[in-house]
Amino acid sequence: MKEQLYTIPLNDAVNAGDECPFCHIERSIEQDLLDFTLGSGSSYMEADIREITDQAGFCRMHFQKMFDYGNTLGNAWILKTHYQKIIGEMQQQFAGFRPGKTSLKDRLRKASSGDNPIGVWIAQKETSCYICGQYKDMYARYLDTFFYLFKQDDAFRDKIRSGKGFCLPHFKDLCETADNKLSDKDKEAFYGMALPLMEQNMKRIADDVAWLVEKFDYRNKDADWKNSRDAIQRGMQKLKGGYPGDPVYRMSK
Repeated sequence: MKEQLYTIPLNDAVNAGDECPFCHIERSIEQDLLDFTLGSGSSYMEADIREITDQAGFCRMHFQKMFDYGNTLGNAWILKTHYQKIIGEMQQQFAGFRPGKTSLKDRLRKASSGDNPIGVWIAQKETSCYICGQYKDMYARYLDTFFYLFKQDDAFRDKIRSGKGFCLPHFKDLCETADNKLSDKDKEAFYGMALPLMEQNMKRIADDVAWLVEKFDYRNKDADWKNSRDAIQRGMQKLKGGYPGDPVYRMSK
């Protein structure tokens, strides 16, 4: 079945015992996409790939990660042809642009950027990213696979039930997907498991952070750290997702 293409990585992410298996999936997909875009396989040298990246561009976050990843030549090739496309589109936008006349009513309501065709064009570029788009498509399949396994695999359900839950952003996505993908009976089973699990693990993280604060009291300097040494990065991850403590992901030499 199609879903089986995604069951192994999802099971691996759950088995990792992380604060959120979907953060684990997200990191893996993003690193694979950076490797594909700029890695030793030189996909950026393929005209058809660069045509796609020229069209989609990259968001600010992924430009930063591409810069940190390395490969000066690869980044330069991508920027070279992307600039050619952007300048061509810009010339078309500028050639057809005529500034509109602003009425007193417009001044009072402070005309929005949606009223300006150049602003609209730039806003479209800001929301388009090759890596984000590729990730979004794969992530949607992993969400579907999660509920496929949840309904079909008792062992998978048991691992989720005994795990550390999810970060809040990915839990939001799970809840929204559950509402669209599950029957009423399956929704009751999912929420009956997931809501107590989330509450329990949010309290666990809060306790770890609270103990980290107490460790800075001189009276506790010789006390056990318990599970608080990495409480800051885990606490941030649980609230917003990602891995604040991760080193920069760089190109393998």
